[in-house]
Amino acid sequence: MTNTVPSVPAIPNLPTQPDPFFNERSLEQLTQTVLQDLQQAGVREAESAPIPPSLPTASLPNTPAAVTPQSAAAIANVPTPPSSFDERSLAQVAQAVLQDPQFANAIAAVFPAATVPTAASVTPAATALPSFAPSLVPSAPPIHDEVGVIPHHQLPVPSQPTPTGLQQPPAGSGVSGFYFIDEQVETAIAALQTSLTVFPQLNSTTAIPALTGSHSAGAVGFDIHQVRRDFPILKETVNGRPLIWFDNAATTQKPQVVIDRLSHYYQHENSNIHRAAHELAARSTDAYESAREQVRRFINASSTEEIVFVRGTTEAINLVAKSWGAQNLKEGDEIVITWLEHHANIVPWQQLSAETGARLRVVPVDDHGQVRLDEYQKLLSDRTKIVSFTQVSNALGTITPAKEIIELAHRYGAKVLLDGAQSVSHLAVDVQALDCDWFVFSGHKVFGPTGIGVLYGKQELLNATLPWQSGGNMIADVTFEKTVYQPAPARFEAGTGNIADAVGLGTALDYVQKIGLEAIAAYEHELLLHGTALLSEIPGLRLIGTAPHKAAVLSFVLEGFSPEAIGQALNREGIAVRAGHHCAQPILRRFGLETTVRPSLAFYNTFEELETLAAAIHRIQVGSIPL
Repeated sequence: MTNTVPSVPAIPNLPTQPDPFFNERSLEQLTQTVLQDLQQAGVREAESAPIPPSLPTASLPNTPAAVTPQSAAAIANVPTPPSSFDERSLAQVAQAVLQDPQFANAIAAVFPAATVPTAASVTPAATALPSFAPSLVPSAPPIHDEVGVIPHHQLPVPSQPTPTGLQQPPAGSGVSGFYFIDEQVETAIAALQTSLTVFPQLNSTTAIPALTGSHSAGAVGFDIHQVRRDFPILKETVNGRPLIWFDNAATTQKPQVVIDRLSHYYQHENSNIHRAAHELAARSTDAYESAREQVRRFINASSTEEIVFVRGTTEAINLVAKSWGAQNLKEGDEIVITWLEHHANIVPWQQLSAETGARLRVVPVDDHGQVRLDEYQKLLSDRTKIVSFTQVSNALGTITPAKEIIELAHRYGAKVLLDGAQSVSHLAVDVQALDCDWFVFSGHKVFGPTGIGVLYGKQELLNATLPWQSGGNMIADVTFEKTVYQPAPARFEAGTGNIADAVGLGTALDYVQKIGLEAIAAYEHELLLHGTALLSEIPGLRLIGTAPHKAAVLSFVLEGFSPEAIGQALNREGIAVRAGHHCAQPILRRFGLETTVRPSLAFYNTFEELETLAAAIHRIQVGSIPL
């Protein structure tokens, strides 16, 4: 079926392995396998079999030679495949196949671990389109998340070049990037999606634990199916299985629009910035400074002069500690952090304490992993000079009460650094409303490139801080007697920075904003509830971090199994999770642990993927998946 031309433009690079649930990708895979089975088994003749009127009689492009239009049309209960396969016709083929025992082997070849509904359970759907045969629906209530029942939200498609200057390809070019979705393609896909309903994945050997209650499809304000198409790596297979990426707290995957933006930069704009009179320098500078504006808008800073590009969160925290901290702290002063911190928000302050004689103090957490605000207030005093804490824990997913922590610190005259590495992809951030003095994050944690990050700082604070590195770009004037530095942000961007990846970061942030962080947060909350319920039903599994306010992290240990062994076993199933201490040893030791398994979610993950994870953990327990 490789040369089949869909009636709506095809999604490029369809995976060779089907998803563990029915959608247009797996249905196409199913249809392909059926046609191959026809070639191998021979075609049985039944000339009197009717041709379903909803599908036009047409030749099969690139089908096995044994399958002629006439013989294919004669197969009992199998509709004549049209010359173009779309979601509707594939659903029609699949329904007929499910009702025909002739193709049981073909179905098993495509879905070896799935329980396929019987013909009796294939009933008409109320949402079937005109002239469309009954949709696929399971006998039990389906998981309404991947196709068809989530309200479609048509993403805005720019008709002009994007703010980053990237031109759209011609309509119908097949490029799957967010900016490149042709409006006719998007409309056609939207019209078809209402006709399909998804089968929840079932495991043939181990039942998936039941979820008490149900998640709400109404919370989703975007098209999850379209979002997944925007990320080409989600079509990847690992160990012969479809990739399930649950390592988002370590790094997020990149949408095609970011990949294409980087390529466009190197093809059409590559130059050093700020220092030339030629055209490419102007293009590169415009792209770089446009990215700074995109960051400003994303976190609602008051000026682009408050946005400093760095390598990532780690460098941003070190910059503040080594520059502002060394300049302002002395013996007897105090630095406050929490038990939730990543090593990158512990070690720089330990080093500063050793260098200045300041004291490092740590806010405890309760047994759920939430910051103890009562104990925090006891630590604050006139000696407190800076409070540095995470907005979302990378190890537990705890969302800290950031605004309250910041307000309390400011009452004592302390400055506040907020680590947003784990929050920017999950929560809307408004630095002016939070009133933090610094906010830091990494691009690769928010669907952008690696090697680029952001330090936001209040403008007066940045300009009162000496630079921690020196070189080109950050200099206003140099003599052998003295040097005059540029104002912020240039004074903190010595040398040639990561220009292309800053541009890519701007594109990633625009992509997220067009979908909407409020919609993302609502959807991920439903994912978290579903995943928590599934994992809570597994005997011997202990969830680590159960604060009432959490982002999309499901850290756990399983009795009788090391986290490392579980991580390796899940990898054999195509499931990517992090297993280790997550660069957050103190908080894990607070719970008596050295390591955990940490599935972490993003808005391109699905409920079905969580069910696949739960089923795999069950199979690990019973020995079906070797360690």
